[in-house]
Amino acid sequence: MSRGNRGAAIFEDDTDREVFLDTLGQACGRTGWIVHCYVLMGNHYHVLIETPEANLVSGMQWLQSTYTQRFNVRHHEHGHLFQGRYKALLIDPDSETYFTVVSSYIHLNPARARLFKLDQGKLTDYVWSSYPHYLRTSKRPDWLDMDKVFSCLRVADDRKGRSWYRRSMQQRVADIAGGNKRKDLDPDWAKIRHGWCLGEPSFREKLLDHLDKVRLGKKRTSLCGPEIHCHDERQAAYLKGKALAALNLTDRTLRNMPKGCQEKQVLVWFIHTRTSVPNDWLCKHIHCGHPGNISKYVKAVGTTRDKQIVTLRRRMLKPDE
Repeated sequence: MSRGNRGAAIFEDDTDREVFLDTLGQACGRTGWIVHCYVLMGNHYHVLIETPEANLVSGMQWLQSTYTQRFNVRHHEHGHLFQGRYKALLIDPDSETYFTVVSSYIHLNPARARLFKLDQGKLTDYVWSSYPHYLRTSKRPDWLDMDKVFSCLRVADDRKGRSWYRRSMQQRVADIAGGNKRKDLDPDWAKIRHGWCLGEPSFREKLLDHLDKVRLGKKRTSLCGPEIHCHDERQAAYLKGKALAALNLTDRTLRNMPKGCQEKQVLVWFIHTRTSVPNDWLCKHIHCGHPGNISKYVKAVGTTRDKQIVTLRRRMLKPDE
């Protein structure tokens, strides 16, 4: 989760919320993240994500910096939008209980904050969370996965299971409405707000053992694990090779082409939207000039109607299908 700088709003209106969700979806495409649930509040957001690869730090840096840039451009602002570093809570992957605790904590945020009339309305009245997607199958983002939450609850993602989930969550809304301690409806919620991990004692001990090894210098890897994964430089090099083959080009011919030619722009767009390699890497390996051109190329290719670029884009997408 992350809050606005000095508690300020990070969403001024619904368009900002849509921009954030679009950016989150792009982050998932770049990093391989799996989002299980989310909620967007006024000055903060929560997201429950699974990171199959060791890229939480680089992915969060891209997500928050990219959204900040888009927010600032739209509102003619400048400077920091978020308050320091995000907070990350490690969740025991082998515990179904704690997974459902966190998902319900996230989905019930609007109820605890009284963002709708608890005695008259429904939790679905607050549309800026993943909860409404859990109750209907239409317009679900392809980066949002509901299977694990339903599986942990022992219900299916069908009409019967979704109906049960709706009744269960609405009952918890009623409990919040009728209680004086809405923040402590579940005893584990305090651990979410103030802890650094959530799981069985054995899970916590395992993490502490790992931290001890790092502090003693017995293990020199970072706490985020090795920076070698599907979306690193090796993956980018693989995508480059597949794309060059689709365009009937070689690295030698690519090197001799103009820096800003359409083929290079589409190559940059193709790799940039599917990996987290830095702009310097793209400039070096695509031979496309200054790193400052990268964002311009990505935006241009992603939005253009130019027939030649559209054709190149389609040819390049074939190896990625």
